[in-house]
Amino acid sequence: MDSIDDLRGEIARRESELAELRWRLAVAENEEGGGSEAARRRGEWKWPLAEHEYQRYGRQMIVPKFGLHGQLRLRKAKVLLVGAGGLGCPAAAYLAGSGVGVLGLVDGDEVEVSNLHRQVAHSTARVGMKKVESAICFLRGLNPTIDFRAHATHLTPENAAGIVSQYDLVLDCTDHPASRYLISDICVLLGKPLVSASAFQTSGQLVVLNSPPGKGPCYRCVFPRPPPPESVVGCGEGGIVGPVVGAMGVLQALEAIKLIARGGLERTPEEDVASPEQTTMLLFSGMADGSLFRSVRMRGRRPDCFACSGNAPLTPDYLRSSMDYVQFCGVAKPVQLLRPEHRVTADSYRRVVEGGTRHVLLDVREREHFSLANIPGSINVPMSRFMSHRGRDSLPEGVPGDLPADVPVYVVCRVGNDSQIATAKLRELGLDRHGERFVGDIAGGLRAWKRTVDGSLPFL
Repeated sequence: MDSIDDLRGEIARRESELAELRWRLAVAENEEGGGSEAARRRGEWKWPLAEHEYQRYGRQMIVPKFGLHGQLRLRKAKVLLVGAGGLGCPAAAYLAGSGVGVLGLVDGDEVEVSNLHRQVAHSTARVGMKKVESAICFLRGLNPTIDFRAHATHLTPENAAGIVSQYDLVLDCTDHPASRYLISDICVLLGKPLVSASAFQTSGQLVVLNSPPGKGPCYRCVFPRPPPPESVVGCGEGGIVGPVVGAMGVLQALEAIKLIARGGLERTPEEDVASPEQTTMLLFSGMADGSLFRSVRMRGRRPDCFACSGNAPLTPDYLRSSMDYVQFCGVAKPVQLLRPEHRVTADSYRRVVEGGTRHVLLDVREREHFSLANIPGSINVPMSRFMSHRGRDSLPEGVPGDLPADVPVYVVCRVGNDSQIATAKLRELGLDRHGERFVGDIAGGLRAWKRTVDGSLPFL
């Protein structure tokens, strides 16, 4: 009997083949059905676009200040999207729909079920497929007349120049600081404008960088130093509302289309298209009661910028051979704060529960996480209470402090990082009574509990 993974893989392969056939059919129909190509060969077709292009793009070409020239510029443009996820999917859809000549996608990840609530170019049938291949299946169905290029890899200092140099404009659709600095740096070195966006929970931000090349600020000008590693929380931990990241991706596509259609890729650096003082960052708050948008005026290029200043030390060779973006952003290894004797495995804690030993289990995930699923009997004391607690003579609100000395306290979180921080804080505050009471965490958190003890726990 075929496994579920095998069946999914076979469906993904068949969908890819079907998308290829549909694309070939559409191309053939466009070449023969409209008659414009045959007329062009006979010298009878005098219009700059093919007949099917007038039909497909007519509604945007009649927009004032867009027109035929805007469409011709789009057809000529080569646009690269780094990331085929929540931002990249809607951005790619609208760029493909608008008729850009070449659309490239860079992403080394595969489609997961948890992506589908926001990454609208993917589907359940394509779970397990490379994201760039899945997205191109969708995009070819939307517009088979443009050239799609798949780069099924992560952008790295070694391959960045080879990939980015093929395109005129780059959209940063990633979700990590290390990627953002790399993308900005290579765009500065190669003179490519960059449209950068981000989204988290219910908010987002958008800024056009290095535009025009050599004048506009780069990502390092806006953020000279990366955020503290402990403040970097991904969608898996902090969550994301689908329409929020979708809105930011659509706005990225709009900025790209504006830049292309207005001739922003054709002007030379000497032309004063947009002074650095005109750069603004758009801030979006999806759940705000009032205005959803506000703009913040950005400063121009920093005279001491590592990447784009007059004497910048960044060079192509330096980027390729010496830049360690993970180290620069301080991406930490998994938290290891506790000694081995202060940690227990999920299976060891199971034996505590089954043995009926009196104890306390603190779940330090935030309330929304806790409400989805939890270990029966656990007490929810969100990590935010530990981080904001300042007293040295009291415990964070919700932590029982009047327990007999022989009642052990266990702490659990999603993957076993926050639980270590909380445990260390509790021990520092004296809950362990100088070693009389066991205070420790469950290594691996609820992920380990699901994997080794209770498989019925929803995936977290």
